[in-house]
Amino acid sequence: MASITFAFKALCVSLLFIVVASRPTGRPKVFNVQRHGSKPDGKTDNANAFTSVWSRACRRESGRSKIYVPKGTFYLGGVEFVGPCKNPIEFVIDGTLLAPANPSDIKQDTWINFRYINNLSISGSGTLDGQGKQSWPLNDCHKNPNCPKLAMTMGFAFVNNSNIKDITSLNSKMGHFNFFSVHHFNITGVTITAPGDSPNTDGIKMGSCSNIHISNTNIGTGDDCIAILSGTTNLDISNVKCGPGHGISVGSLGKNKDEKDVKDLTVRDIVFNGTSDGIRIKTWESSASKILVSNFMYENIQMIDVGKPINIDQKYCPHPPCEHEKKGESHVQIQDLKLKNIYGTSKNKVAVNLQCSKSFPCKNVELIDINIKNNGLEDGSSTAVCENVDGSVRGKMVPQHCLN
Repeated sequence: MASITFAFKALCVSLLFIVVASRPTGRPKVFNVQRHGSKPDGKTDNANAFTSVWSRACRRESGRSKIYVPKGTFYLGGVEFVGPCKNPIEFVIDGTLLAPANPSDIKQDTWINFRYINNLSISGSGTLDGQGKQSWPLNDCHKNPNCPKLAMTMGFAFVNNSNIKDITSLNSKMGHFNFFSVHHFNITGVTITAPGDSPNTDGIKMGSCSNIHISNTNIGTGDDCIAILSGTTNLDISNVKCGPGHGISVGSLGKNKDEKDVKDLTVRDIVFNGTSDGIRIKTWESSASKILVSNFMYENIQMIDVGKPINIDQKYCPHPPCEHEKKGESHVQIQDLKLKNIYGTSKNKVAVNLQCSKSFPCKNVELIDINIKNNGLEDGSSTAVCENVDGSVRGKMVPQHCLN
């Protein structure tokens, strides 16, 4: 009997060993771009070498793949990384990816583009250097119909269940990060930097996206720190420092006929420092679409010398003359908007501007504990302006509210 028991135990141990040995190891297959032909000399175009490495990592069928960019400066022309891939991919960037200084040397809308990929992770201590300084004077499309098309730094389209963390994006030619039809994506620990006078260098821009989480991120740009466009839902933004820049903006909305609703936005624990705007919703006054903007929560937000701390602008028209008199008011409906514990200083006397549409007034706007003082050149206390807005007020209110 003892020998049978011993034999059974030995068989179990053997089977366990076979099962453990047959499992795929937890470590990914590493593809070091430098060992696959890339040169960190800051001048050799490594685009083909990078896409070759991507192709090998993407089509590998067993286990995870890891593409590694070591320290050094890797010059890249325009490059696209396209899926679907057969396994999850880590893209670790510890070096600098350097864009062409001449904008015409990038032959696509986005310098580094990821498309049709699931389970992508981008991380590292590295930098995406867009070398935008030469491009910024060319960004004059509102007055020059022949303006050149400038590339955004990094784009994600049809990418799901993915994340980016700890990367630095420096001096983009246009926007830094662009998201289109991206779902379940986390952005954390990212640093985004461009001068305050660099035009259209939005930090993070997204449209037709859902379930995006942005946290612990520092953004300083010449345009919106975060721009939220048509069709974006279930967005959570927390612990973000914004400045310089134009704040966290919803819109502009309503310009095009096929736009979709924007809803379920939470913005909390934010610092706006020296920005032109803080909380901003902008819709075109002569809008082409009827859409709904709803269920927004802004909470625990500090304003430090912000131009327009709270700004709903439903007469948005950046380059007059505008067509409001011909086409009428905005048809974008804003409703169920809560602003709680918003405090700090305004550079202008009007600290709260709620300029809603006459045709579609703002509904159910809640103001709770607002304390924004005038720190600008105009004397006197801060003020609020309300047009076509219905809502309620609780707690401390500086400036004095103007809601119905």
